[in-house]
Amino acid sequence: MQRGGLIVALAMVTRSVRHSSENLYQLRGRGVRSHGWRTILAAISCLGAASAFAADPDLPQAEQLIRDGHYAEAYELLTPFADTAKGDAKFDYLLGRAALGSNRADKAKALFEQSLAANPDSIAARLALGRAYYALGRYAEAKIQFETVLRFDNLPPDLLSQVETYVQAAEQYDRGRRLVGFGYVETGIGNYHVNSTVATTSGERDETFYNARVGGGLNYIFSNNWSLDGTLDYRYRYYDNSDSRDDQDVRWNAAASRAFGENNLALGFRGRVSYRGDGQWRNDYGVYADWLDRLNANNQLIVGGTVWRRQYPSGPLGDRSRSIAEISAGWVGALGEGISLKLQGRGGYNFDTDRPDGNSYHYGADATLDFTLSKSLGGFVFGWWEHDNYNIDLIRFHPDSVDNGPVTSRADNLYEVGAGLVWEFARRWTLRPEILYIHDDSNVFVNNYSSTEAWVNVRFRF
Repeated sequence: MQRGGLIVALAMVTRSVRHSSENLYQLRGRGVRSHGWRTILAAISCLGAASAFAADPDLPQAEQLIRDGHYAEAYELLTPFADTAKGDAKFDYLLGRAALGSNRADKAKALFEQSLAANPDSIAARLALGRAYYALGRYAEAKIQFETVLRFDNLPPDLLSQVETYVQAAEQYDRGRRLVGFGYVETGIGNYHVNSTVATTSGERDETFYNARVGGGLNYIFSNNWSLDGTLDYRYRYYDNSDSRDDQDVRWNAAASRAFGENNLALGFRGRVSYRGDGQWRNDYGVYADWLDRLNANNQLIVGGTVWRRQYPSGPLGDRSRSIAEISAGWVGALGEGISLKLQGRGGYNFDTDRPDGNSYHYGADATLDFTLSKSLGGFVFGWWEHDNYNIDLIRFHPDSVDNGPVTSRADNLYEVGAGLVWEFARRWTLRPEILYIHDDSNVFVNNYSSTEAWVNVRFRF
């Protein structure tokens, strides 16, 4: 009941009580006191009913205030009922939204957790809880929470950029949009250097390159907790040496995902088209499934599987075409405010190929440490390793002493180590220096390789 209606009701009760008192006084001694007492009791009942009406929070009005951005007013409207309405999923969510919008992030976090305890499948509450973590500077927990609902491919490697992308999509959903998304453009300059190995003793290349990248993603969230996800990412690199090829790469993803409370399942297609020089291309395409399990605010398990085809449509690289089946499992942990560690292992088999070395099995692991120093500065460090064992016996001979004997089969160990910083120097603008070291160690002479790349990019997110 509105405040004006409550005043009217109380006035009516007051008049009724006064009238009953007068009747009781007039009828005293005439044996009719019971009538007056009945009237008083009825008036008290009306007063109790009016109080009951006042105890119900006006959720539609609070919802409208939040839609209009009047968070402080919504908070004042709902706060008096915080104890009596606690445990009601919608009330806790709306009070949490009002608290978040009025800079009470810690209070909002507790309210969203209460709302999810009552309704674990609420997409709105899950996205809002992610935003509360972000407002508190707890970026690792925010990402884990967001990924119970949102799934985007081809995000930057740093935690800060990933979380800001998710926050942008969550804010769009809070404004009533079911189709949410993001976009970006990026460009910069760098250096590519081939290091000396047994196959490239003099380090054959050292040159400057210029790069550009553009892309984005969309996610449509249905009312039954299903989503359709899609991303597209185009990358281009131009080398200032006219003898070098210019790299081009298009990566795409299309999937359906389903939120199951703390978990998320994605089923989809993923691919990549890459230019390999001299008019030759490489096509990768396949299907995948990923399962994310949010164990608690600080821990997430990841299990996935994929089957895909690497195809060289024409040219001398055609015999490298092959199919790959792989499974993986990993863990993501929030180690503190703004610190995240990801550990993952994987294994698989390469088959249906014409490579001289035959089919192969592989296994490996990778680790990524993300950190944020402030809302405008963060970074990452990662390491990646894979072992490949091929199944065809070969006898090779090379006059060099490092490669002059029989080898039963080819075996490679591949390594990558990288690091980067991200500085948001203006709203949605970031400066991104990065470095990448690659080392391929093989018992086949010509397959040894090592390079170091370093670059600085400027990225705009929209």
